[in-house]
Amino acid sequence: MKTINLSDCHPILDIQEHIVFASNGNVVLCYQADLPEIYSLSESDFEELHGSWFQAFKSLPVGTVIHKQDIYQRRHYAAYTLPQDTFLQKATYNYFKGRDHLEHQSYLYFILPLNKNLNTKFVNPFREAGKAIHKKLDHNVRELIAAVNDTVSFINNGNKIILRPLVEKGIIGLTNIYFNGFNEGFDTDIQLEPAQKGKRKHITVGDHYFDVLAINSERCFGDTVQSSKTNDKFTSDDFVFHQGFIDGLGLNFNENHIVNHIIYMDDKHKWRKILDKKIEELSKSSNFGTQNKVVLKKIQHIVGRINEDDTSRIIRGHLNVIFWSQEAQELSRVASRVKTEFKELDMLPYYPKGEERKHYFLNSYPCFASNFSNDDLYVTDLKHALCLYINNTNYRSDANGIIFNDRQYNTPVLKDVWDEKKKRIKARNFAIFAPTGEGKSFLANNILRQYFEDQVRLVIIDLGGSYNKFAKLYPKDHIILRYEQGKNLGINPFYISNDSDLTPERLEDLAVFLLELLALRESTKAHEVAVKKVLLHYYDTIRSSHSLASLYRFVNNKKNILIQELGIREEHFSVYNFLHILSEYVGDGLYSFLFNVNEDQTYKIEDKRIIVFELDEVKDNKEILSVMLKLIKSAIQRTIWRNRSERGIILFDEFAKQLKFDNVLESVEFYYQAIRKQNGAIGIILQSINQLPSNATSASILENTQVIYSLRNEKGYEELQKRLHLSSHDLNQLKSIRNNLTGSRKYTEMFIKIGKESNIFRLEVPPEAYAAYLTDGTENEAIMAIYERTGDMEQSIEEFLERSKSE
Repeated sequence: MKTINLSDCHPILDIQEHIVFASNGNVVLCYQADLPEIYSLSESDFEELHGSWFQAFKSLPVGTVIHKQDIYQRRHYAAYTLPQDTFLQKATYNYFKGRDHLEHQSYLYFILPLNKNLNTKFVNPFREAGKAIHKKLDHNVRELIAAVNDTVSFINNGNKIILRPLVEKGIIGLTNIYFNGFNEGFDTDIQLEPAQKGKRKHITVGDHYFDVLAINSERCFGDTVQSSKTNDKFTSDDFVFHQGFIDGLGLNFNENHIVNHIIYMDDKHKWRKILDKKIEELSKSSNFGTQNKVVLKKIQHIVGRINEDDTSRIIRGHLNVIFWSQEAQELSRVASRVKTEFKELDMLPYYPKGEERKHYFLNSYPCFASNFSNDDLYVTDLKHALCLYINNTNYRSDANGIIFNDRQYNTPVLKDVWDEKKKRIKARNFAIFAPTGEGKSFLANNILRQYFEDQVRLVIIDLGGSYNKFAKLYPKDHIILRYEQGKNLGINPFYISNDSDLTPERLEDLAVFLLELLALRESTKAHEVAVKKVLLHYYDTIRSSHSLASLYRFVNNKKNILIQELGIREEHFSVYNFLHILSEYVGDGLYSFLFNVNEDQTYKIEDKRIIVFELDEVKDNKEILSVMLKLIKSAIQRTIWRNRSERGIILFDEFAKQLKFDNVLESVEFYYQAIRKQNGAIGIILQSINQLPSNATSASILENTQVIYSLRNEKGYEELQKRLHLSSHDLNQLKSIRNNLTGSRKYTEMFIKIGKESNIFRLEVPPEAYAAYLTDGTENEAIMAIYERTGDMEQSIEEFLERSKSE
């Protein structure tokens, strides 16, 4: 057989759901494996997965063949999932489109061979065993299906791997692409002529040349295998980062290749006798060569494990790496890299040639995986073999979300940090932690910009002026309300246009506002009821021009009779305290300018979807800042939160400066409590988690914050781990953060934890987004100078970038 044309000898007779009836009589149950993201697993996670595979496989019937196939293909990033509507969306799409990366699919096949006996060498896999052969296997097929269902259920009941049935379309597609040599755009034949002097030395399929290296006997193994090993790239002096034992042949091996791992489930008692006999033979001949001594030692070790462990399961196994390239001369380079990876694992691969190479390629197709002879298989126990499983894959994109970048190739990854269906988190509030200069506001700009473009309404309470450029990209949708000394924000919490505005909810909000203004922190239900009675009496009596000053005059005029008129007690509403404390906010009071407004101006923000409150000038004044936050809260409640179906985010930037004052922390806690009733989220930005006081209020805020972002912190992350109850692997991930701020592809790395899931992501953005997110420095000043002239932020950024190219 020199040439294979798939249309003349198709390997599949029939497919019923995910079950293949092969032309050689084998029955194959096909699954696709959804594996955890690379870098997300700790040493204990690898051990747990190893144990899970063992528990799942150990009871499969004798004769079952398990074939795990991991296919890696070099691809160009298609970018079709990225939106292309806005200026920055188009820039992001064009920037990442076509980027090289390695794409991984993992499959798991359970095979019931027609013939359970040892195969002879060089079987023709395309020989048909009979059109109706699978009907004779009905009983065995049912037994396999039942056993595999139990296996799959066990794996899926874990929390890390999901096995999904592979349907007919997927099975046919994989078959065609395998025998088409992963060529795209045309069908071709497989050329299998044996190597001859001066002629081709590789399998050729269309434009691709193929070669194979394999682990096919006990002699290939070193002294030990294990479920994981140290990842030298990220490990440092103070922590150890782990990877799977053969991950060097997975996503870290940036070539077109397939890792095939095939396990034959054998009879333990039968093989114990065979191995005992082999030990006896080798013992007699061990003096005739060191190789015999090595093999004897390994077999004795295997038998020792079997005798010590009642749960052990003897298997025969085969591991191979098939790789391909469009250039024949490239194969020797790739083969050298594969050998190097095996050498680091203390393993010595076998290099098949001629007929061996041909059959290794053909028998690595799942329907033919039972065709390996005993000469192609190593003997060991199941636990040993499962150390050779690859247990992770590419970063997974959610159906929608915020674009970050993976750590492998910097390709975009969508992460659903809103989680509408609450699959991962119950509270979508988030926090960003990073020291000065590490890019907190840059990251926040990136997150908020994408939220806004996904129809989320934004309210930013900013003490640093970090969101001007981003907001000005959307001139019709934003408003910036900047506090200036001695001026108000135009917010009148007491303004109503008619009686219908005074709903029970509005009255509740006004009562809370007044109680907070009165600093009545231990207020009870009786206090709230008393204040609401005063407010109702005020609105019934005063029919227009409502304001704090008007309310103050009303209470002052009735100070001697108000308690009696409303039937309330002095201890629940003190007229004296009310007039004394609020005197600072009316008339000639020190802070009267904050409320010195008649017509409410909050209507200006009703139709804006980006509202920025810039409070930089007031950041060091406890009293004014506290009142300003209360006024902002009032405006938010009356405008933005009226439509509870609309998604919204409130961000507190430079939060530490606001947290210097206790009453501010309590005011912010109100947002966390109120946001539960809304379709919204709260975000806070801190330099360090230590800036959040260790008290019950802070604990409540952290408990309701389930999306965590942390950028690099040279001072360490131990306090972050302690306060957020992070795992040891979370800490290792944090310690592994590395930034690259030089070269053409600049990026920062960040730790993101969504509920219980965590990993390291990168943030790389196109030049247009970089310019939009800058918050200070000469580049930022240059862009703003252009904007002063043009009044158009998109044009300003484009002009700045053009100017930068020419310099």
